[in-house]
Amino acid sequence: MEESVKPPTQSRKVLIIEDEYFISELYVRALEKAGYQVVLAVDGKNGLDKALSNSFDIILLDIMVPTITGTEILERLRSNTTQIKGKVIIITNLEQGEETKEKIEQQADGYIIKAEITPKQLVSFLDNIK
Repeated sequence: MEESVKPPTQSRKVLIIEDEYFISELYVRALEKAGYQVVLAVDGKNGLDKALSNSFDIILLDIMVPTITGTEILERLRSNTTQIKGKVIIITNLEQGEETKEKIEQQADGYIIKAEITPKQLVSFLDNIK
């Protein structure tokens, strides 16, 4: 019997802050099938509140969500007054200006263009996050 080298995901908790129903459903299904515990927030305020609970290993954060933008959430999570253990991965389809994209990438732990990644590739990407 061959041993799996895939890191254990069963205990890893993921928060998805994404308001687009179809995309969030694809991500939730793929991640749960891979053994992740997934919580979904469909607006920025709710997502920020959940992220501040500091109970997530990974936060998938869309830039354009209602009530509070993903950029504002990222700035809040990276402020000196907030300490979260989770890795923040930006997920977006928005074409960012170079300066804005660089600023986001400096604050985030990863950056994914939604149109360029399948749910299976997303799982693989998250499996490789330490």
